[in-house]
Amino acid sequence: MTARIFAKLLLGSFCLLAVAMAAVDYFATRVIESSYVQNLTGQLATNARLIALAQPAKVDDQAATRMRAMAHDAGARLTVIGREGRVVIDSDAEPSKMENHAGRAEFMEALAGRQGSSRRHSATTGVDYLYVAIPITNGALRLAMPLSEIQSQVNSIRGRMLAATAAAFMPAILIAAFFARRISKRVGAIIAFAGELAKGNYRARLDTANKGELGLLSSQLKEAGENLQRAVEQLDREHSELEKLERVRKDFVINVSHELRTPLASIQGYAETLMDGALEDQVNNMRFLGIIRQNAERLASLTADLLTLSRVEMRRQELNFAPYKSSELLTEVVDTVYPIASKKQILLVKQFSPEVDLVYCDSEAVHQILINLLDNAMKYTPDGGVITVGTRPFGIATVEIFVRDTGVGIPAEDVPRLFERFYRVDKARSRELGGTGLGLAIVKHLVLAQKGEVRVESTIGEGSTFSFTLPIEAPDPVEEVHPQFTAS
Repeated sequence: MTARIFAKLLLGSFCLLAVAMAAVDYFATRVIESSYVQNLTGQLATNARLIALAQPAKVDDQAATRMRAMAHDAGARLTVIGREGRVVIDSDAEPSKMENHAGRAEFMEALAGRQGSSRRHSATTGVDYLYVAIPITNGALRLAMPLSEIQSQVNSIRGRMLAATAAAFMPAILIAAFFARRISKRVGAIIAFAGELAKGNYRARLDTANKGELGLLSSQLKEAGENLQRAVEQLDREHSELEKLERVRKDFVINVSHELRTPLASIQGYAETLMDGALEDQVNNMRFLGIIRQNAERLASLTADLLTLSRVEMRRQELNFAPYKSSELLTEVVDTVYPIASKKQILLVKQFSPEVDLVYCDSEAVHQILINLLDNAMKYTPDGGVITVGTRPFGIATVEIFVRDTGVGIPAEDVPRLFERFYRVDKARSRELGGTGLGLAIVKHLVLAQKGEVRVESTIGEGSTFSFTLPIEAPDPVEEVHPQFTAS
């Protein structure tokens, strides 16, 4: 590619120089010829005057011979013309056989007392001449020079001039070759870079160190390539996100369908059983109605959790942030679940750190987070167990709230997926305990919405600790916060 561009540029330079040489040759030849003819005309006029001075009053054969000798020495053809146009002497022809010259332009000028000149074909000798005539007594004296000799001299001068011009153009050719090489190399690199972009290789790079128009073009192409690379990477990320969202959507639809199908099938089955006659069965009718009510409550709970999760994920749930005392928030939640814990003889313990008490949060969101965590802890903590709720410092200007239980614990391989929607470690037991599988997903999104982090620690047979962080003060609105979930 570079060699082809170099050849084209060099050929273009040669053509340009050839045109320049042709123009120089054309115009210089015209100037040289005009100048030479002008000088020759003056020279012939001077020689004619010298010959005229040597002309005797009466032209005889001896005088004619002497005049022809002088014309020969001058290298010109001599013609003496009388006033009537009759040729008296001619150095190259017989005067008696020559036609009358009264109509010749140079003769007419000489008769008028001026120097005359003209160029034309001679009918006598068949040669093209330059004629110069001057007035003399009783007529005109004319000298003529063949145009072929004039052209020969002009061509000789022209040849020397072209040789000098060609020699002068040699540095120009070398300079043109140098710049053609540089430009072709640069253009070749730009074309190669454009080819890489056309192939989809947006990571290709182009050297933009050179200045000038090609440097500017290189810089703009490089910028375009970088923009394309960023756009393609962004599209790839968005495509990956869309694929993930699509998988999540499909999984969500499948999970929701499955979660809804079980209670709906149970309600439908027991309702049909009652309608088919079991309603009169005093032994089982109330049990069947209880099962229907239990599944209806499960559907209501599942629907409420789905709506909550949808609002949080779509950022449609309004959060009212304000400073609160963490001890008061936790005490309120503990008092709420105390009756349920008492039935299972579970001891609720509060551990508040005096170092951090104020938190900046939405109280309703924190209440819902703690209710879900405590409800989850009580489901998997055996009767007589202990659940501890407390606070402790975490990092700079952050408080960590934790819920620790003495339950069955969570296998390590299940910990990373705990906060996924509808994920259950023990699916059969979770349904038996009435869980919807959305509680921890709601916890994660509510914590993230408050710029916090969620993490979990668990040991099989010893229990689990769920904790989340909240800021002590309102975060800087300019600061970009990236909350995340960690498991250990």
